[in-house]
Amino acid sequence: MTTTTPVTFERHPDTYRHWRLTVDGEVAWLEMDVDEQGGLVPGYELKLNSYDLGVDIEFYDATQRLRFEYPQVRAVIVTSAKDKVFCAGANIRMLAASPHEWKVNFCKFTNETRNGIEDATEFSGQTYLAAVNGSCAGGGYEIALACDKILLVDDNSSTVALPEVPLLGVLPGTGGLTRVVDKRRVRRDLADVFATRPDGVKGRTAVDWRLVDELVPRVGFREKVLSRAHELAAESDRLPAEQGIELAPLEPTVTDDGIEYRHVRVAYDRPNSLVTLTVLGPSGEPQLDGWLLRLTRELDDAILRLRTNEPELGTWVLRTEGDPEQVLAHEEVVLSGKDWLSNEILHYYKRTLKRLDVTSRTLIALIEPGSCFAGSLLELAFAADRQYLLDGPPIDDEDSPERATITLSEANFGVFPMGNGLSRLESRFYGDDDHLTWLARERDRPLSAAEAVELGLVTDAPDDLDWEDEIRIALEGRASLSPDALTGMEANHRFVGPETIETKIFGRLTAWQNWIFTRPNASGPDGALRRYGTGQKAVFDRKRV
Repeated sequence: MTTTTPVTFERHPDTYRHWRLTVDGEVAWLEMDVDEQGGLVPGYELKLNSYDLGVDIEFYDATQRLRFEYPQVRAVIVTSAKDKVFCAGANIRMLAASPHEWKVNFCKFTNETRNGIEDATEFSGQTYLAAVNGSCAGGGYEIALACDKILLVDDNSSTVALPEVPLLGVLPGTGGLTRVVDKRRVRRDLADVFATRPDGVKGRTAVDWRLVDELVPRVGFREKVLSRAHELAAESDRLPAEQGIELAPLEPTVTDDGIEYRHVRVAYDRPNSLVTLTVLGPSGEPQLDGWLLRLTRELDDAILRLRTNEPELGTWVLRTEGDPEQVLAHEEVVLSGKDWLSNEILHYYKRTLKRLDVTSRTLIALIEPGSCFAGSLLELAFAADRQYLLDGPPIDDEDSPERATITLSEANFGVFPMGNGLSRLESRFYGDDDHLTWLARERDRPLSAAEAVELGLVTDAPDDLDWEDEIRIALEGRASLSPDALTGMEANHRFVGPETIETKIFGRLTAWQNWIFTRPNASGPDGALRRYGTGQKAVFDRKRV
């Protein structure tokens, strides 16, 4: 199952089909009320508040707006608008009928949205509270797990459950297994029992096992939840703000050849399975809600569109155009700001870079004369698998004195950490503290090609005579390799060092789920996903491999 209509990711609360967003002072309600007939792709009904990619796109949009448009909100209640059902998780019919790449992209996006919820709690003082007012299974419980607090209605029937293993032959792929033991500190033998019980756990046992924080009677449930939300809001360290800013539509120009935003250009090269993604630097006087925020929104949207709609364009070439000094001047306004909006912009750019880090595409940065890989934009190059810097004049103007440079700034030393908790420089030079100290001394000045090579900041620096051939050979060589092998290799190389909840979810858990999704036990004609709800038992190959 897939769609021939390109998926878009911009939404607005006025047009939500599956969520209700209500803001009342310092507390917001996000109520899930899935339209059964509102699936993103024909072929399934979204019963029991189950969700597909379209439901989660609205969820993501709401979490973004809460951070930028409602800075007064300090607590967010996630609950269901349906009677006696919180959420049944990802729609099984959708999963069973979807091709592998669709399932993988779906899981990746939903994971990123749930990570964003935790990011809001940790860095923005917007604490999420799950008000579980009915049965809560699979991905539904994974939504609750992303929240800081979980309140469960005490009606002697509502349960929390992760039934993927016993019922579907797959894993709770949106961080469920990881968050149960790492975040909620559920004892691993109890976690084993919980994750192999199809009926879930309710009442006092759910509290005793740490699966939820508190039971609340059905009578007076909303009042009790609201009271808890106000308590969380009172503990919030969210920076004060009088008014938010509107996230206006991006309105890109979309053609068969690519996508054009104000600060991002996407050009397809289908014969060579390439995309060139060019980021344009700023101009004019720096403004806090100016270039970096708009650029981040455009880059985020472009990455999501490319990941979902263009799976065969396997290599992304990252370029920049502009004045490095302007980049540094504009980023300084945000870096030096101590207000809520500066904080939000920095963390949004961080999350967008993380989305690039976990994107299953080869990333090649080309640093040429006229580019502006400085500070925050240099992070794009460090996110890439390789960096090539042209050591010479522009290819089309051999008499030009212009040369390509890169510039390190404060932005490259921990402002935008990866999912492993390290900066991209710390990941690049893992364990080499002396080299990182050397790099810190070289910041805030343009670095030539020779210096960039000496400092290990680029992969190679061909001169203008060799540039075109070297780049062509590199890109053609990449396109000749197995996409599957490249995905595995790049994901391993990008994330060095310590493991975190994020790396476990995107690495260990996702890798196993990807493998399980392709196995006949899950996706074969007699597999558990295919036979779920048919009254027939799945047929398993019992060999453990």
